Amino acid sequence: LQTRMQSLQPDPKAQYRSVYEALKKMVLTEGLWRPLRGINVTMLGAGPAHAMYFACYEKMKKSLSDLFQQGGNSHLANGIAGSVATLLHDAVMNPAEVVKQRLQMFNSPYTSVLGCVRAVQRTEGFGAFYRSYTTQLTMNVPFQAIHFITYELLQEHLNPRREYNPRSHIVAGAVAGAVAAAATTPLDVCKTLLNTQENTALSSLNIRGHLSGMANAFSTVYQLGGLPGFFKGVQARVIYQMPSTAIAWSVYEFFKYFLTKHTLEKRT
Repeated sequence: LQTRMQSLQPDPKAQYRSVYEALKKMVLTEGLWRPLRGINVTMLGAGPAHAMYFACYEKMKKSLSDLFQQGGNSHLANGIAGSVATLLHDAVMNPAEVVKQRLQMFNSPYTSVLGCVRAVQRTEGFGAFYRSYTTQLTMNVPFQAIHFITYELLQEHLNPRREYNPRSHIVAGAVAGAVAAAATTPLDVCKTLLNTQENTALSSLNIRGHLSGMANAFSTVYQLGGLPGFFKGVQARVIYQMPSTAIAWSVYEFFKYFLTKHTLEKRT
């Protein structure tokens, strides 16, 4: 839904006024499973990407917190750790994101993940999978900084003793995801344009070849949609990120608690 609603010049059959209308129209005209297109490539990239992401975050958070605020919780350390962890995460997820969004486009010419990878590699080269990497990083570094700082700040109030508390992890994760998602939507719109290379939009501005670079993406979005264009799909993005970050944090905190408890029990 987010990919569709961020289209700058959508096909008349794929114009939506709300998230609910988009979902209803997509299911009725394209089938029940259409909204789940690209889930396989997302799952393939998410495992290793999140493993590196949280491992790097925990290690850097502990090291920097000791450096900035001995024995305490430093928000600066949390923000820096989240930003650095993003570099590793996006290196894995960026190609998966390109394939996913190509598959999700209206009337996508790609029928499978492998077919999409081969076609993009053949026609645009390997660089196409990282065309939006700098924009993705420019978006995700502030996203993760806001996300982690908000999460840790809420944990201080909801769970000051830092015990395993599923409710606090879910609430803090959802709110942190929503705040970070809304703040970084303009960059996400630019990233979607670079990933999908929306033909109708580029043709209307007589752009030949492939669009590359964050500055070009910003200029194109502004020319076609003005300032409101940078917030296309903000509802879908927030609705997507809230459960996504809530689930990620609650599952992560559970396994951290479970594995730590198991290790301590083995020692005793």
